[in-house]
Amino acid sequence: MQTEMRNKESNRLHEKSTYEILQMMNKQDKTVPGVVEKALPQIEKAVEAMVEAIEKKHKVIYLGSGTSGRLGVLDASECPPTFGVAPDVIQGIIAGGDKALRIAIENAEDDDQLGEQDVREAANLGDVVVGIASSGQTPYVLGAVKKAKALGLKTIGISCNENTRLSEEVDIAIELPVGPEILTGSTRLKAGTAQKLVLNMLSTVTMVRTGKVYENLMINLQAKNKKLRNRAISIIKELTQASDKEAGQVYDKADGDTKAAILMLMFDVDAKIAQERLKKHQGNFVKALSEWSKE
Repeated sequence: MQTEMRNKESNRLHEKSTYEILQMMNKQDKTVPGVVEKALPQIEKAVEAMVEAIEKKHKVIYLGSGTSGRLGVLDASECPPTFGVAPDVIQGIIAGGDKALRIAIENAEDDDQLGEQDVREAANLGDVVVGIASSGQTPYVLGAVKKAKALGLKTIGISCNENTRLSEEVDIAIELPVGPEILTGSTRLKAGTAQKLVLNMLSTVTMVRTGKVYENLMINLQAKNKKLRNRAISIIKELTQASDKEAGQVYDKADGDTKAAILMLMFDVDAKIAQERLKKHQGNFVKALSEWSKE
């Protein structure tokens, strides 16, 4: 595996100055976006599979161990506040459970039956399972995707080596061969960065495609604090040219539903009518707006 090989550029790393090590890391990190770019066709297929599942009211489940699992949980946990979706729309599961987010439970990754169990407990027909493993051969992840396939679920694999066992098992294989790490085997570095970039793409583009974004604005965000409330009101103002006061009042009348507030101001309707139209389109603002604009 390339991710376990020694990087010739970082030989005698311990003899380098602080600045030299920083330069070396920065140089290595710059190679990651190019690797991700080459995988865009596979990432596109993965997004389409996720969009199809979510539009049919199914869910996406990320599974991984160690750094890969933590990155999956991180990406999934950001979706509810950013895009206003329920926590179960995109889920993140790490081998060993939530305790493994803070304390390394290294042997959990070797348990393929644990991966099978986690899929069996979390997944339903129509869901998409995304296995994340930098090595591409983590038993926990392989067990998870094999069980998912046995259940008839769509499977996606994200690995940082080529021709991996994970790629062989899944329907859509995303391979990110970033090469040896500056610190041999430390896949929280380039491999982790590559995985994070891809997860950013998967969740963000899926949310755009399912109507949670309009133009480049987070119209479906959940305002759980003052900062996010101010952002929601700013978005309403941006799209409707309402004043601060008017945007805030309509936002409150819509019970904090940013999309409904925008439609209320755009089409001079009350909250109930705006929310019914959104419900008709499963919360897809773009489709609701398109239908209204044609009337």
